[in-house]
Amino acid sequence: MPSQNEALLAPGLLPSPLHQIQHPLLDAHGVKLWCKRDDLIHPTLSGNKWRKLKYHLKQADALGKTHLLSFGGAYSNHIHALAAAGLRAGLRTTGIIRGEPEAVSNATLSAAKGWGMDLIFVDRQSYRRRQDPEWLARFMAPDTLIVPEGGSSPLAIPGVAELVAEVPFSPDLWVLPCASGGTLAGLIAGKREREQVLAIAVLKGGAFIHDEVCRLHPVAANTAGWRIALEHHDGGYAKFSPALWQWVQDFSAQTGLPLEPIYSGKAMWGLFRELAAGHIPRGSEIVFIHTGGLQGLAGLREQGRL
Repeated sequence: MPSQNEALLAPGLLPSPLHQIQHPLLDAHGVKLWCKRDDLIHPTLSGNKWRKLKYHLKQADALGKTHLLSFGGAYSNHIHALAAAGLRAGLRTTGIIRGEPEAVSNATLSAAKGWGMDLIFVDRQSYRRRQDPEWLARFMAPDTLIVPEGGSSPLAIPGVAELVAEVPFSPDLWVLPCASGGTLAGLIAGKREREQVLAIAVLKGGAFIHDEVCRLHPVAANTAGWRIALEHHDGGYAKFSPALWQWVQDFSAQTGLPLEPIYSGKAMWGLFRELAAGHIPRGSEIVFIHTGGLQGLAGLREQGRL
């Protein structure tokens, strides 16, 4: 088995595979479902993080920046990916982490630190100032490029939009998990006019996501064919019920598709609830985007939540 660093240096798998999913509910509704396996892009740096960071790295190179600074919680997939991307690109990285220094012992932050990321822990009140230029100035230097939390900025959009051309047909519907809005904005930018997009909000109170998508990609405000389903959060961000986790495990066992309950599993659960409720037309061809995040399972196990 390769070490973490050997896995980190492995080449990316692009285009990511497209796997058809078989399930009785799909057959009952005459629906065909494929999963765009972005979780397989890279053994360490995978999913939407690869796509969202691609043009941030290009901008750092174009501007001569040698330091990436970003933000996240103690189990952040984004922080994990940014540290990996920085090491691959030869860039110094810093993570402003919401929480206590004791969290550095978890698998996510241990990996990030092992890849050379400097970790700065701040309390929740300070973390809320992460967009305040005056507060950020203490961490900044001329060689620093700030990458927003989750990697969601206008620079994320072209990297995500590129995945549309990797699918060799035009689906009726794209489905994806949604939190910070960057991946959704990129998909709206890349989709063909006839194609619909269903984003499953994985956090409670996700009504703000619509405005955030339009801020990142202003054209989205006048683009038809996309909606955000707000009723499948199952308690809120990073929360999930025993029933949801059981559903995810059963689905993975039945289909062979690995999922986790925070992003991909919750979104797939939401899609099947939408299908069962009759909200998806019979005969639809659907592509579900697996945005990765499977490394987060280790953190959930450390917390005793699985």
